[in-house]
Amino acid sequence: MHQTLKIGQIVPSSNLTMEREIPAMLRSRETLYPERFSFHSSRMRMKKVTKEELAAMDKDSDRCALELSDAAVDVMGYACLVAIMSMGRGYHRESQKRLHQVTVDNGHPAPVVSSAGALVDGLHLMGAKRVSIVTPYMRPLTDMVADYITAEGIEVTDSIALEIPDNLEVAAQDPMNLTEIYKRANLKNIDALVLSACVQMPSLAAIQKVEDECGIPVVSAAVATTHQMLTKLNLKPHVPGCGALLSGKYL
Repeated sequence: MHQTLKIGQIVPSSNLTMEREIPAMLRSRETLYPERFSFHSSRMRMKKVTKEELAAMDKDSDRCALELSDAAVDVMGYACLVAIMSMGRGYHRESQKRLHQVTVDNGHPAPVVSSAGALVDGLHLMGAKRVSIVTPYMRPLTDMVADYITAEGIEVTDSIALEIPDNLEVAAQDPMNLTEIYKRANLKNIDALVLSACVQMPSLAAIQKVEDECGIPVVSAAVATTHQMLTKLNLKPHVPGCGALLSGKYL
């Protein structure tokens, strides 16, 4: 009998999607592999996706890491891409290092990943030099996300901003709408399509369908986070039906 691995997530208080999509992917993986998972979260207050609320929320991440460390989780994910990116270029490295140190100081060291860092690292692993992205954010935040990704050496050739300010409304979006929305993006000469550059906008149900349809590798922040969590746990990062990054090709 295999040990149950504990997945910890630091989530915005209004976030619903990461506590749906991460477990869905790992439950799917359980049908193929012996490892089992349990899921644990700590919340940071945030209702509106604004730069001010994001900055205030990020200050809460240390408390959340400490709480999850009390449960001795095996890996921890900071599940808010835009909160990290709004703090300045390259901030995911600083955040991950600091939150990991919280777990060390608490006597339960755990690797820490962030959805922002995982997306960038996942795109690099796939060899993506040029991408288009879809976000639910207002245009200024979408441009900030594009700038952050560009600063990491990946050109964002096009971005779609759905401009939904309320975070609960973002979570309520039908992921299958993305099978039409993505067609508005410039797909010429890109290496990957980020179907949801936001961990709150549901996309999991659409990823494989869009990838099969457009013939371009399709990824999301949630898929990238799952890939990096599995990698940190020294497990094969393979979940069927979730696009190229989790196909098992990228180890």
